[in-house]
Amino acid sequence: MPSRTDQHWRHGAVLLDNGHTRFALWAPDAEHVSVELENGAAEPLLPQEDGWFVLEAHCPAGSRYRYKINHTLDVPDPASRAQAEGVHGHSLVVDPNAYAWRHDAWQGRPWEEAVIYELHVGALGGFAGVEQRLQHLADTGVTAIELMPIAQFPGDRNWGYDGVLPYAPQSSYGTPEQLKHLIDTAHGLGLAVILDVVYNHFGPDGNYLGAYAKHFFRSDKKTPWGDAIDFRRREVRDFFIDNTLMWLQEYRFDGLRFDAVHAIEDPTFLKELAATVREQTAPGRHVWLMLENEFNEAHRLDQGYDAQWNDDGHNTLHVLLTGETDAYYTDFAEQPTHKLARLLSEGFVYQGEATRHVHNRGEPSAHLSPTSFVLFLQNHDQIGNRALGERLVQLSPPPALRAATALWLLSPMIPLMFMGDEWGASEPFLFFTDFHDELADAVREGRRGEFADFAAFADPAKREQIPDPNALQTFEASRPAFDALLLDTDKGQDHRNWLALYRELLKIRREQIVPRLDGTQALGAEVLADKAVSARWQMGDGQILRIDLNLGEHAVQIDPHRVQQVLHASHPTSAELSQRGTLNPYTAIVSLTSNDVVEEQDEQ
Repeated sequence: MPSRTDQHWRHGAVLLDNGHTRFALWAPDAEHVSVELENGAAEPLLPQEDGWFVLEAHCPAGSRYRYKINHTLDVPDPASRAQAEGVHGHSLVVDPNAYAWRHDAWQGRPWEEAVIYELHVGALGGFAGVEQRLQHLADTGVTAIELMPIAQFPGDRNWGYDGVLPYAPQSSYGTPEQLKHLIDTAHGLGLAVILDVVYNHFGPDGNYLGAYAKHFFRSDKKTPWGDAIDFRRREVRDFFIDNTLMWLQEYRFDGLRFDAVHAIEDPTFLKELAATVREQTAPGRHVWLMLENEFNEAHRLDQGYDAQWNDDGHNTLHVLLTGETDAYYTDFAEQPTHKLARLLSEGFVYQGEATRHVHNRGEPSAHLSPTSFVLFLQNHDQIGNRALGERLVQLSPPPALRAATALWLLSPMIPLMFMGDEWGASEPFLFFTDFHDELADAVREGRRGEFADFAAFADPAKREQIPDPNALQTFEASRPAFDALLLDTDKGQDHRNWLALYRELLKIRREQIVPRLDGTQALGAEVLADKAVSARWQMGDGQILRIDLNLGEHAVQIDPHRVQQVLHASHPTSAELSQRGTLNPYTAIVSLTSNDVVEEQDEQ
């Protein structure tokens, strides 16, 4: 495979210094390619080696253009930097240097400081709407926001995983300059900004690559979305690697989360991607790279990636909090308390064991730092993949949820929350799209068919009650109502109580946990009883962090122990009782003790 240094062309329209633009399209299956410019002129691109077509033309920033393939097919630029008219319309030439940055000195934050807030840009009102929430998030204790995918998708509303133009920020959210302004404002408040990117597939509407670059895909390998992307090809690799570098360098994102990398068939691509990012990151700058990987491939976290989303952690805690064991929760139904102990001490629950599909899943992970795992109680998937989009505040006993929240936010793993978690939002997060005609029908029926394995929706008539993804009201219902915090009602007070808890816990994390995270090692976790565990970590400064958790409705007897500092107790009397040998129901106690005291107690 040719190296990146052998590449002659960069995908897309590159604005040159003199007001001209160089257009480059990889179209190995096309015989003729022309670019139609805003003035109506159509100029042929010149064929080059290896299937490239290239042209330099007078075309200033802001100009509209599109390609015509073989004199018949009009297509947008697959590396379009912005779209004027959705995924089927004209692309726009963008000046990457037009925005004047206000916070040039920003270098990001160390990974250990990460407290991540995942959000959907459209549900919060576009780039400008997200910007209005930044001060609230900074005041809460969040240190990073993570945007669900923003690559241009069909229509005005979508989760973002149906994007087809990976270089173009979704036009219904705002302009490239408005996105940069959002990131710049976040940096001014001390907030890092992460972007979720999708490199494992393209959406079903608006992807024209197969018409002129069929070898962008490989028919011998399938994903849940169709033919796999062929990362064996240099041009395909560079399409995505350059996309990564664009987000990190031009937009100054502080990190990326790579969606479902288990669906990327070439195992060497991810290694090259991380290595390229690390090589091209300026000294002193913090860039975070995170994976979503169903395969629990621990070795990837030694290849330039900071962490993996720990779905095992969510699934285990969800079973313990709700008792639900349908569908994918089946893999966590047996001995969930033991699974909780394993994930707290070793990271992954599944480290090679067979799942319900009789597939061995995962690799040993106990050697990894706890900060190699992103832990969450909810995210877009785990709320939105429910038929009715309910949140844990509606599914779990509130005191149990408060105790689990303490474990989640104060453990040495990196915490991630979903928009609205911090004030106990009750609005659902539903699956929504903006498709039309036959595709809309297929998505609607496919969505309802996904829940046939859930007991509550085994009856087809019940599945008909699942909201239509394409209905506008489905999207509107998914927008968190932040004004609920202002209500002069019991419900408003409940929201404020949740917010106060989050602020308290994140203050403890910032002051007591984060400064000690570097060098932290798990010391193991003990099952105390059903739904009750005790976990310990040796922090980087030698202190022992201990979390005793009881998610059950009965008190649990534990060994009396002496602590030097109680960081948090779910109830005022819980800490004193625990030191006398009793752990109350629905209780989390988080404490710090010097290693000398722990060794003394162990000897006794």
